[in-house]
Amino acid sequence: MERLIDLGKWTLDSLEDMLRKSSSFGSPAERIYHISKSFLGVDYKESTLIGDSQTPETFVINLRAVDCFTFIDYVEAMRLSRSLGEFEENLKLIRYRSGIVGFSSRNHFFTDWGEFNKAFIEDITRSLGGQKILVESKRLSLPGIELRERKIAYIPSASLDGRVIGKLETGDYIGVYSTVAGLDVSHVGIFIRTGKQEYLRHASSNKAQRKVVDHAFKKYFAAKPGIIVLRPVIYPRPDFR
Repeated sequence: MERLIDLGKWTLDSLEDMLRKSSSFGSPAERIYHISKSFLGVDYKESTLIGDSQTPETFVINLRAVDCFTFIDYVEAMRLSRSLGEFEENLKLIRYRSGIVGFSSRNHFFTDWGEFNKAFIEDITRSLGGQKILVESKRLSLPGIELRERKIAYIPSASLDGRVIGKLETGDYIGVYSTVAGLDVSHVGIFIRTGKQEYLRHASSNKAQRKVVDHAFKKYFAAKPGIIVLRPVIYPRPDFR
């Protein structure tokens, strides 16, 4: 298996130090808050992963530049890790089904996390939205991977009132529901609450930013179709089989 590692602004020592410090926090929320904060200002870049239906998959760690999905890949793997070695192994488990590095086994869709990463996260969209949720049957597809047929629950943005947002927790992974055929989400990020302020922390492709930034949560979603919410859990889960 080929590997490609670029630690960006971190050195081996500083990354190990950050992982050790974050592992001392007791809750997933605290860990994700501090880890994701260290990514603020990191450049946005598309297509940093290597592999497709015609090209062998390379195991990539690129902390110099991230897209919205690799950003949450790295944050989730880091929150489970106390060292660089653990981070590499946990990234394989998060990014690939059963940790098997390959284009066909890569979790290409946000809802793949809900389907294949149940040891680490749980889809709380239905319980969070209650009667406000909508459910759509979608056929998720990309060139070179098998079709995924899923019923996708999401909370419409018009229903993101104070009660719903108030039940979100720092560290929740947020998917922007997509109305486009073949896709589940158009973007992903992390919910952050600091005092009375609520943000979406994400790798923005906006031309004015193109970096990891915080956006006011409610304002960001005002013109979006809705959200899917995945919540990190304490690992290993006592109820996981």
